[in-house]
Amino acid sequence: MGYVAIRGGGNAIRGAEAALEAMRTAQADTAAPLTLDTIEHQLRLLTSRVVSEGGLYHPRLAALAIKQTQGDTLEAAFALRAYRSTKPRLLEAPVQDSSKMRLIRRISSAFKDIPGGQMLGPSSDYALRLLRLDLAYESQEAFRKVSARFMDGVDESGLPDSFPKVVDALRADGLLPPLRQNRNTAFDITRDPLVFPVPRSAALATMARAETGSMLAIAYSNMRGYGDVHPTIAELRVGYLPVTVPHPVTGEPIEAGEVLMTECEVVAMYEGHEQDGPPKFTLGYGACFGHNEVKAISMAILDRALQKGMRDGPGNPSEDPEFVLLHIDGTDSMGFASHYKMPHYVTFQSDMDRLRATQAKAAPEDGALA
Repeated sequence: MGYVAIRGGGNAIRGAEAALEAMRTAQADTAAPLTLDTIEHQLRLLTSRVVSEGGLYHPRLAALAIKQTQGDTLEAAFALRAYRSTKPRLLEAPVQDSSKMRLIRRISSAFKDIPGGQMLGPSSDYALRLLRLDLAYESQEAFRKVSARFMDGVDESGLPDSFPKVVDALRADGLLPPLRQNRNTAFDITRDPLVFPVPRSAALATMARAETGSMLAIAYSNMRGYGDVHPTIAELRVGYLPVTVPHPVTGEPIEAGEVLMTECEVVAMYEGHEQDGPPKFTLGYGACFGHNEVKAISMAILDRALQKGMRDGPGNPSEDPEFVLLHIDGTDSMGFASHYKMPHYVTFQSDMDRLRATQAKAAPEDGALA
C-alpha cells in the first residue's frame, strides 16, 4: 500500500483540531463545561463501557477520555489504552475470588429461589422503554430529592457480606463438571500476540476488553442464526470486588482496593460425547470491568461456544476462535476503518491506470464485434 508525502498540511491540521475544540465549547456563553464528576456518576454506564473496553479500571480517567473525545466510546477506549501503555507494571495480582464481591445486583433466570435471594438492584429491565420527558427540565431541587428519598429508604443491616454462587449448587448436584484448578499462568494479551490455537485464558482476556456491540452481534449469531442454543443465566452479578495483592515485604495478601465488576455464568444443554462420562450442562463465563450486563452475557455465551469449537472444531463462525477473537476488538477495528481516511493516492492511481489499460484493450474487440 503506497502513500505520498504531503507538504503544507500542518496549518490545515491545526485548524481541524481548533474546529473540533470549538464544537466542544460551542455553548461557552450559556453553559458550564462538563465536570469529570458529572460524567463519571451521571453517565456511569458510559464510563463503565470505556473502562471495560479500555482495559484500565480508572473511572475518572475514563470520564476524562469521554470528555476529550466528545462521547465517542471507541476513541475514549483508545485514549485510555494509550495512557495505560505509558505506565509501568508494578506487580501482578493473584487470581481473585469473585464470590467475595460486594453485590449491588444479583439475579438468576434459572431459579426463582436462590441461596441468599435475588437482588434486582439498579436496572432498567423492568421499566417501559419510553422517554421520560420530565428529565428534560429537571431542576436541582428535584435532582436532590430523588437521591435523598432513596437513601432514606435503604436498610443495609440485613445484607450479608457475600452470597453463595448458583453454579456451586449445580456442581454439588452433579449437573456441572467439577471445578478443576488450573495452575497455568494466565495468558497476558497486553504483552504477547495471539497465536492460534490459544488457551481459554487468552480468549477470556480478549473478550473482557472487547467492544460491546461487536461481541453482542457475534453472540447473537450463535443464539439466533447458526446454533439452536438457548443458554440460561445461572447467575448475573454486579458489585464491587475486593482486589488483594501480596504485601511487598511479608508476602501476605492485603486488600488494595475494589473494582466494580459485572459477572455472568450461563448454562446450556449437554453437547459432549458418550466417552466424556455422564451428560452434564455446559458452562460459559463472562466478566468485565464496570456495570455492563449485555457485554458480560455476550461474553459468557461466546465462551461456551468457543469451548465447543476448541474441543470439536468450529461448526459456525461464533465457535471459531480465530474469527471471533480477531474481530471483536473495537480499537483494532476502528483503527483499520479509520485508516481508509488516510491518503491512498498512489494505490488509487495504480487502480485507475490498470482500469484504463483494461478498457483500452477491450475497446478494439468491442468495435470489431459491432
